[in-house]
Amino acid sequence: MPDPVAVNSMFARIAGRYDAANLLLSGGVDRWWRRRLVGAVVAARPAEVLDLATGSGDVAFALARALPPATRIVGMDFCQPMLDQAISKQTRNGHGARIEFRQGDGLALPCPAETFDAVTISFGLRNMADRARALCEMRRVLRPGGRLYVLEFSQPTEWFRPLYYFYTKRLLPPIAGWLTGDKAAYAYLNASIEAYPGHAAMSQELRNAGFRDVSCARLTLGIVALHSGTR
Repeated sequence: MPDPVAVNSMFARIAGRYDAANLLLSGGVDRWWRRRLVGAVVAARPAEVLDLATGSGDVAFALARALPPATRIVGMDFCQPMLDQAISKQTRNGHGARIEFRQGDGLALPCPAETFDAVTISFGLRNMADRARALCEMRRVLRPGGRLYVLEFSQPTEWFRPLYYFYTKRLLPPIAGWLTGDKAAYAYLNASIEAYPGHAAMSQELRNAGFRDVSCARLTLGIVALHSGTR
């Protein structure tokens, strides 16, 4: 499992160029992945949402644009420089004014039990030092009937896997290193994707954490999976 101190330091180093790197390295398809997540959340019509590992806030802002104005949204991350980016965007653009950005650790969420109707986490679960504990914490803060949405890299379709890993191992780190000045951060990205469970194993981890009605949508040849489960 990842070392939380090292992960925090890594994201702090790349915070200023994180958004630009995401857009370039994904070819813009990351926006479509987020739209799929937001669409699933909107269909559930939650009154209170926690966006965990919110990073620079893109999912939280998308939720704010799509959900009714009365919806309460909390964006939480354990890396303060990433939160600073989100708060800067909030101040600069004036959108998502109702989002409350807070620092918090996914392994010990600073929230009472049964607070939220929905919890979202995008590309953050694989960075947790204890995935099972993080899932249990997310379940704890959900109200009965509330739903968890996990958007995360996954294991691609078998025939596509060699091409994908050639890109993530050989091309992505040097390109990202040139863009962000931190090649090591994106070497970690590749390693963390390879170590992360496939979609079936991840679905079982949600069930083991006590979630029911677990579902999975595989996106872009399995590069990404959108998992969800009900408390």
